[in-house]
Parts: sequence; structure tokens; C-alpha cells
Amino acid sequence: MLLKNKVILITGSTTGIGAAAARCCVAAGAKVMIQGRDEKRAIALCKELNGAAKYVICDLAQPDSYAMIVNATVAAFGALHGLVNNAGICPRSTIDSADTAHFDRVMNINAKAPLLISKEAVNIFRKQKTGGSIVNIGSMNAYCGQPDLLIYSMSKGALMTMTRNLADALGCEKIRVNGLNVGWTPTENEIELKKREGLADNWQARIPPVYAPIGRLQTPTEVAQHIVFWLADFSAPVTGAVYEVETYPIIGRNRISDMKI
Repeated sequence: MLLKNKVILITGSTTGIGAAAARCCVAAGAKVMIQGRDEKRAIALCKELNGAAKYVICDLAQPDSYAMIVNATVAAFGALHGLVNNAGICPRSTIDSADTAHFDRVMNINAKAPLLISKEAVNIFRKQKTGGSIVNIGSMNAYCGQPDLLIYSMSKGALMTMTRNLADALGCEKIRVNGLNVGWTPTENEIELKKREGLADNWQARIPPVYAPIGRLQTPTEVAQHIVFWLADFSAPVTGAVYEVETYPIIGRNRISDMKI
């Protein structure tokens, strides 16, 4: 069991990739602190995980939440060995619609919160003198992003740089920091969002091969299995890696030969 006797805090874990990560971490032997804003979902997930998880409800837009969720994890389980910065928001924005309020909202959740939660986790790792592992959940949009995800893409670019910077700064303390730039994954929220944007019901089962060469999109559980690997000592001593979780190469891919004019 890759995470036997480990305590893991996962932000944004009442649904989607975060909830899948909680399930996979528990299956790998960990105790898990679930964080989110939906208490009903949190209670149901803790019940499903049969005593291996507890939850804390808070809004990461509030600065007092950072220390609170880390301290709650240590209070519940007696230690902290790993942090997954998974919580994020992705409202649409373009250069024409971007404004101060939108920028601040996205950056607060997607960049500032991971940084300051990591700061609190590092303080615990140092007190324990056992090292630790941080996994930041980014996006392939960090490299450029689609036109209507301007500010979101910027926030994930910041998270990617933060991952590498902290890995460089903390490696001598045996604190590893790695990131996953995740590709298109049909979580519950993504499925509903695309339907609101005009895609048909069950759109995720009819993805063209250019977006899903293996015949389907990857699942939240498949992403979560990579999270477990990067949390675990099994992936040591690697730190500062930004690993692409997608079914095709992200950088340099050229599908012009598939074009029909």
C-alpha cells in the first residue's frame, strides 16, 4: 500500500478529481482530510470511506481558512504527510471580459490559496522532521489555454512555476513538490458545464478522436491514481516535476494531417 500510515489533506475534495483522489488515497492506506464547501457531499464521502476520512468545510477565498484546514488535519489524525492542492475554479474570461474582480477571484483560489496552504503544511513538515509531499493539480491550459480561459490559464501557469520554485527551495528539507498538468477530464462539474454551454447530453461519450485518441476521455479515478503515486515515497526522490496527465502529448502535437477542408 503506497500510502500506508500517511495522512493526506486534499483541498476541493467533495467532488470530481478531489473526491476520486480521496478514495484512491484511502485505498492506498492513507487517512484523508476532505475539504470543500458542500457539507452534504463531505458527509456522504466520509461515510463511504468508512472511518478513514474526516472533513472540514470552509471557503478558500477566506484567508483564515489556510491555517485552519492544516491545523484541523493534524488535530484529527495527529500528523500531516501530504498535501494535494486540488481546489480550483475556472470561470470563463477573455481579454475583453477580464476585469479586476474576476482576476482577483480566480487568482485567490487557484494560486494564492495553494501557496499559503503549502506554507502552513511546510511548517508542520518541519516540526515533524519527516519531510513531506505536496502535489499541485494544474492544467494543460498552463501552457497557453483556450481563448475563453485567459485568467484561469494564467493562474495555472503561476501554479506550475510555484511548484518548481518550492521544489528547489525545499528539497534539502526532504519536502517534495510536484505538479500534475491535467488534461480534459469529465468530472461531474465539467459534464454539467459543457451541457450548459450547448453540448448534448452524454457528450463525453461522443468525443472526436482528435481530443480522445484512445476512444474516450480519461476519468477522475485515473487522474487520482497519478496523485497517489506522486504523494507516495515510491516516486521519490523526484521533486519539481510537472507531469502531464493526458492521453496524448500536450506540447508540440501537430494534427494538421487530420484536417479536412
